[in-house]
Amino acid sequence: MSTRRLAARHAAIIAAARAAASEGGMAAVQIAPVARRAGIAAGTVYRYFPGKTDLVTALLSEISEREIAALRRAASGAPGPLSALAAAIATFAVRALRDRRLTFAAIAEPGDAALDAVRFAFRKSLAAEFAARIVAAVAGGHLPEQDAALAAAALLGLLVEGSIGTACARPGGPPSASRCSRSRLLPCALSASPDARARGLVVQTALPADGASP
Repeated sequence: MSTRRLAARHAAIIAAARAAASEGGMAAVQIAPVARRAGIAAGTVYRYFPGKTDLVTALLSEISEREIAALRRAASGAPGPLSALAAAIATFAVRALRDRRLTFAAIAEPGDAALDAVRFAFRKSLAAEFAARIVAAVAGGHLPEQDAALAAAALLGLLVEGSIGTACARPGGPPSASRCSRSRLLPCALSASPDARARGLVVQTALPADGASP
């Protein structure tokens, strides 16, 4: 089998696992159902992933890479360091709210302890992206001197709590769309952006959340 075909099959499996997680969390990511979604035999999935933990680990890694890339794209298109921070915040917020169940599954869903390290690495990478933007904004004189790592961790915690935290979740389950809306996160993004141009960028980025992709 060609390298291209192997890569395409791997991508199809991950896409099927992602769809399953979006509907039912990581508990829904099972080999047989994922194989059916991908249109291949379960035995084929096992050739790529010996067990469910391996599949979920690969899925979490893919989600992490995709979300970090989205933050970087948003920040790179901003006109300045403070606007870059605002764009990264808004991008995370919009994407988290657009697919709450998947965000909950990737960041906070109780489950296999073997996945905790992957989730921790994801959160650490997200915080590092925010920290880098904070450092740049401080260096440019747009924000006061501060511990960028600590500020980034606090910011990420605020964003996560606002999108998938206890205030938005049904007891024992994933976030409820009726109890968690973009109105909870938009003020968080705005509060990090004292510059009027940065606030405008946040609004422009966040408002299409109902229908358009960020």
